[in-house]
Amino acid sequence: MPSTPRPPTSPAQDPSPLHPRNRHRGRYDFPALIRRHPALAAFVILNPYGKRSIDFADPEAVKALNRALLAEHYGIRQWDIPPGYLCPPIPGRADYLHGLADLLAAEHGGIIPRGAALRVLDIGVGANCIYPLIGHREYGWRFLGADIDPIALASAEAIVRANPGLAAAIRLRRQNDPAHIFQGLLRSDERFDLSLCNPPFHASPEEAVRGSRRKWRNLGKLDPRRKLPLLNFGGQGAELYCPGGEAAFVARMIAESAQFAGQVCWFSSLISKAANLPAARAALQRAGAREVRVVPMAQGQKQSRFVAWTFLDDAARRHWREERRKTPRRETAQD
Repeated sequence: MPSTPRPPTSPAQDPSPLHPRNRHRGRYDFPALIRRHPALAAFVILNPYGKRSIDFADPEAVKALNRALLAEHYGIRQWDIPPGYLCPPIPGRADYLHGLADLLAAEHGGIIPRGAALRVLDIGVGANCIYPLIGHREYGWRFLGADIDPIALASAEAIVRANPGLAAAIRLRRQNDPAHIFQGLLRSDERFDLSLCNPPFHASPEEAVRGSRRKWRNLGKLDPRRKLPLLNFGGQGAELYCPGGEAAFVARMIAESAQFAGQVCWFSSLISKAANLPAARAALQRAGAREVRVVPMAQGQKQSRFVAWTFLDDAARRHWREERRKTPRRETAQD
């Protein structure tokens, strides 16, 4: 079972920008992780400051750290992804989920709704299945993970099947039409309390490679004597880029979400580039969103945010909550 989170500390005690409920505040305790997950030891190094770390330019090292963190904090004992697929930094993914939980709590009298009655749609679940894994372990929510890549879905399915207790909570479904996001994916009788998405960041493969090299140069790690991977966290096609990049994907998601206004209470998406936020706000206004929330996030030096929107007014959202409490939806084999 997942370990009990540490109690939140005051800003003076813990300067971490991560969410107070995030289990990954502060430095990783590598000695403790290695004792319980010995395979990580092969990847631990001393950084220039003499502190234990891993080489974040090594995809296998990042994968080993993720395995240890998922096992240590979330009880996920079997986790792997195919070579070259996105291996995400777990702390930032957890922060998005905690921010969404706060969004729901604000409409539930300050209490986070937990358990299987709450259903979440993950657009672009990926081979790693990170959001459903963390979201279910932290809050007991049920997930439908969607993706256009059959290899990614097969990987996510293998993770779910390999860990007892997940199959009833996490379902996976292919979006067969890359031109659409919700259309052709959702059945007319399905309802979701939340949707979330980590959209493709870049507009092309070349842009993805340039961005990765720029990041290493800024960190002072670009060494001409050393062969670095193109992308330390990996990533395939739709995980990294799409025509128009993040801005175009989010605009398409917003426009299409209006067609499913009654099936998802709160839509949301990460927006990594602050410059894309004004266009997203304008698109939401055009689409007729009734409420829009922008929640800032940070991990290390990286600043990010997610935007959440709903087409339901206060009365409609209150009715949604009441109906969900009165008639909890039963799990079916087709879910």
